[in-house]
Amino acid sequence: MTDHLAERLFAQLRDESFDGVGITRECYTPAETRALELVEAEARRLGLETSWDTGANLWATLPGSDPTLPAVACGSHLDSVPQGGNFDGAAGVLAGLLALGQLRREGFQPRRSLRLLALRGEESAFYGQAYLGSSALFGRLRAEDLAAANVATGRSLGEAMRSVGIDTDRVERGEVLLNPASLACWLELHIEQGPVLVARDMPAAVVTGIRGNLRHRAVECLGEAGHSGAVPRWLRHDAVFAVAELITRLDRHWRTLLERGRDLVLTSGIIGTDPREHAMARIPGRMTFSLDIRSQSPETLEAFYDLFLSECAGLAEERGVRFEPGRRVDAAPAQMDAALIARLRANLQAMGQPDEPIPSGAGHDAAVFANAGVPSGMIFVRNANGSHNPKEAMEMSDFHVGAELLRRTLRELAA
Repeated sequence: MTDHLAERLFAQLRDESFDGVGITRECYTPAETRALELVEAEARRLGLETSWDTGANLWATLPGSDPTLPAVACGSHLDSVPQGGNFDGAAGVLAGLLALGQLRREGFQPRRSLRLLALRGEESAFYGQAYLGSSALFGRLRAEDLAAANVATGRSLGEAMRSVGIDTDRVERGEVLLNPASLACWLELHIEQGPVLVARDMPAAVVTGIRGNLRHRAVECLGEAGHSGAVPRWLRHDAVFAVAELITRLDRHWRTLLERGRDLVLTSGIIGTDPREHAMARIPGRMTFSLDIRSQSPETLEAFYDLFLSECAGLAEERGVRFEPGRRVDAAPAQMDAALIARLRANLQAMGQPDEPIPSGAGHDAAVFANAGVPSGMIFVRNANGSHNPKEAMEMSDFHVGAELLRRTLRELAA
């Protein structure tokens, strides 16, 4: 596994998807397909077998001597957020590709087939829901999911899926396109999207679990528009002040729960009045905002969501507004498999690396695999400057620590 090969592949992916600022590979578009095809061409060059599944995802396989056994699988996604970084998702795909290629060059004959899966549609940026590709494989998308509109174009998810050859009738019926029993386990390498490994000065770490989330893409607060100088406070129905107070109250609840030892994060990343209506001299009658609640605990998620609904009801009465949350989208928390955690940690220690496992605050396809009954494990690689931005900064030396950990573990599991 050479630096040159990894650097070349990352550079090719960047060249394919650079938008002038960062990396944009929208799910179920030609840009995402081109990235998958680039990986397919390299997999064939490395002597791996390739195929495309009914979800239009790419598989690369090092066949096992006993094809009746469930396969050992690894991988990640190749789509990105708008103006994202070059390593989010792609690092996991390329690490798996290089691991399988090196094992083949070494002459390793696995008993179980080793399979790399390059997934589509993990990011929620375009359709408001994450894990689209893996959820489709396990029969977890429905008609309302396929009807979701692209935030930029208005095109439905179903239309986008059909454009890359997916039979959306099967997806809508909830057909299982990938039998969980066909996989012995799932391993996913990913850049860390927070600052923990940088702060701990660790190249890589084993992940213990993944936070779930409850989301609303666009909560509406409906009040009453009016002249900013003519309506006194006691007669106002100001949507902005109602939303501002709601978010402030939720922040107080968040702090209280943290003080009680609960795991929770809260974000409202999209917020605004209607640009066709807003004006300095106008009391805003409508405001929309997104809501993203995350925790490793399902009970904490639901408890905080109840607080959200309660505060909406109280403020609606106090301020004479109405809150319309719209469709709620859930992603369940997931625990990584204890045996895989132990194996990964042992291999990391054997490599002479520090070992301090951490939870994942961000969501990953591994959560879908784990909740479908596939034993799952994750490796984080150190990455500076956060993620979902063009400044992602993964050092290739750190990438190779994570990729070697993946290779060693895959070899053991497939032997």
